[in-house]
Amino acid sequence: MALNEKIKVYTYTRVSTAMQIDGYSLDAQISRMKAFADFNNYEIVREYQDAGKSGRSIEGRIQFRQMMDDIKAERDGVSYVLVFKLSRFGRNAADVLSSLQVMQDYGVNLICVEDGIDSSKDAGKLIISVLSAVAEIEKENIRVQTMEGRMQKAREGRWNGGFAPYGYDLKDGKLYINEEEAQAICIIFDRYIHTDSGSIGVAKYLANHGIHKIARQNGKNPYFEANLIRNILKNPVYCGKIAYGRRRTEKVHGTRDDYHLVEKDDYLLVDGLHEAIISEEDWEKAQIKLKSQAKRYEHVNRGVGERVHMLSGIVKCPICGAGMYGNKSIKKKPDGSMYKDYFYYGCKHRSMTCGHKCTYRNQVNEEVLDKSVAEVVSRLVSRPKFAELMQEKINTQVDTTAIDQEIKTCEKNLRNNLSLKIKLIEEMDALDFDDKHYDRKKSDLNARLDKAYDKIEELEEQLYAAKAKKSAIEAE
Repeated sequence: MALNEKIKVYTYTRVSTAMQIDGYSLDAQISRMKAFADFNNYEIVREYQDAGKSGRSIEGRIQFRQMMDDIKAERDGVSYVLVFKLSRFGRNAADVLSSLQVMQDYGVNLICVEDGIDSSKDAGKLIISVLSAVAEIEKENIRVQTMEGRMQKAREGRWNGGFAPYGYDLKDGKLYINEEEAQAICIIFDRYIHTDSGSIGVAKYLANHGIHKIARQNGKNPYFEANLIRNILKNPVYCGKIAYGRRRTEKVHGTRDDYHLVEKDDYLLVDGLHEAIISEEDWEKAQIKLKSQAKRYEHVNRGVGERVHMLSGIVKCPICGAGMYGNKSIKKKPDGSMYKDYFYYGCKHRSMTCGHKCTYRNQVNEEVLDKSVAEVVSRLVSRPKFAELMQEKINTQVDTTAIDQEIKTCEKNLRNNLSLKIKLIEEMDALDFDDKHYDRKKSDLNARLDKAYDKIEELEEQLYAAKAKKSAIEAE
């Protein structure tokens, strides 16, 4: 290198939306690094910026990954990457160290301007290792403290955030009975406990008697669908209890940042500060029946999966036009003894399982219909024109545009809320302990983080339901 030749460097800047403040904004970082480069006779040959991106992992940081690709391609012959602080390079210790190792394999080192760290020095990489681990531990501690705060609220019997359950209004963080909605809750428990009806039967009863669900921010469907009724029956909030941890977000085994919801039996259950809508005794009766019905359903339908329902989803209901699906019932003799299984096609909406009502109650004999269709098809297969039409139909892709858009919207909203969660954690991480308003700021951020976790949980459920709906459409 010539005496006056400048050392070539890249600069990398990253900032989340929440950190657009003096000392952390992109312009402030760039200005500081340019001054450092001028002082040390460095030439900045390329700048990389990731605005509004989390440092939790390198996934989603497009410019960071582009910079790493350029280093591996030895594109500009750089010797250093300049960052404002190590936390701007990354907050995940494994990502920081693995990225640094790749850089050093190509003769490129890292300089953290504000931290005074140079990985080319003997102690530089050691300091980076320690600070990366500390940053990750601190991030995990914040998450644990946040969850502990939510659990403490539950222990005190207070509502833990999110939308109020149907039957209640939420005012100043406390649940109050909504008399109009509570009437439906009482009917649901009464019909379920004191009749032979299951959740589907209760849904039919409500629809037939004009008892519709009042539209609110977390549900616009006017019908009480069977799945909602089961969730209501399982929720201990209606007998005056507060539950915490019934569903927990757990890391997917074998991954670093993938999580999913898991139902738990060992959840926290305490007396709530709110008034109960139904008695604890009735709630317990409902739980017993839910468990017994689950077992009975499993027994009655054992072996159904072994039978192929040839026209399931293809044959359409003559009333509502929805697909009719294969099912099984057990026909009995007049004396009550069973003699054989009876397979039939029934409209999927007659049970109102998805919040749609259909009056078509006929059970179409599966054996008779399958045989009739098979005879028609056997006559058609010998015709060349039929073969062409069938091939054309097979090559036609299922139109899932609407559900794909729904999934895309859910995923976008989930990403936004996950980003918001990370930004809030970063804001907490950046709080100055010596600030006289430290406690108030931390309390405010904790409250916002609580709401973010609630929204994330809600969106994860919506995304799961949307993907399940798409699978059903494609299966049809």
